[in-house]
This record gives sequence, C-alpha cells and structure tokens, in this order.
Amino acid sequence: MKKIATIVIILVIILATLGCNQVYAENTNILDEQTESQLIKIKENAAKTLDDYKEKYGSDAYGLTAYILNLVRIYSIPLCFLGIAISAIYQYVIGIRKLDTQEKGLVMMVSFVTILVICQILPLAFAIVVKFGRG
Repeated sequence: MKKIATIVIILVIILATLGCNQVYAENTNILDEQTESQLIKIKENAAKTLDDYKEKYGSDAYGLTAYILNLVRIYSIPLCFLGIAISAIYQYVIGIRKLDTQEKGLVMMVSFVTILVICQILPLAFAIVVKFGRG
C-alpha cells in the first residue's frame, strides 16, 4: 500500500510540475514585453538626462563626467549607510568581546563616512570648477 501511495504522489508531483511549466511559459511572454518596455523607458530617460548634462556643461566630456558623478552621488548613499551599519555591528556588537574587532569597526566606520562625504561633495566641487573655472 505504501508503494502505491508513493507512486501516486510522485505522479501527482510530476504532473503538477508539467502544468506549472506550461503556465509559466505562457506568462513569460507577457512579462518579457513589460520588462522590455520598462527597460526601453529607463534607457531613454538615461539618454535624455545625459544629453541634458552635455547641453548644460557645453561639452561631451564635462557632461558625461557630471552625469557619472551624479550617479556616484546617488548610489553612494545606500552603500555607505550599509557599510556604516556593518561597521557599527563590528564595533559595538562583536567588539564587546574582541578589542581588535572593535578597532576594525571604528576604522571601517570612519572610512565609510569619509567616502560618503567625498561622494556627496565631489559633484558640487566639479560643477563649481567647471562653471567658474573655465570663465
């Protein structure tokens, strides 16, 4: 009786898997079209933003640099906050028992804060130098 029940369960699992694959295959076409249209919109927005920077700075090189610095500024915030959180765990949680780990956490925290400040100020400094330095 156990063998028959096991065989029936295996058949049900196989049939369910085949049915799910067919439903998945039908839905992937819809998802692919939606994803493709969203990717095209993102690409067009990025190209438009890059063209705006090129027009604003009057040069392809300066516009591209400003665009990249803006992306660095935006993406540095969550990455540095994540690094600060991890370094706080090293310093305050793990470092209670191990002094070398506590020091490592402090060094990491100072490093991430420094990187965050640099990434936030660099686009502003670039804009000031390009706008007023080129005269």
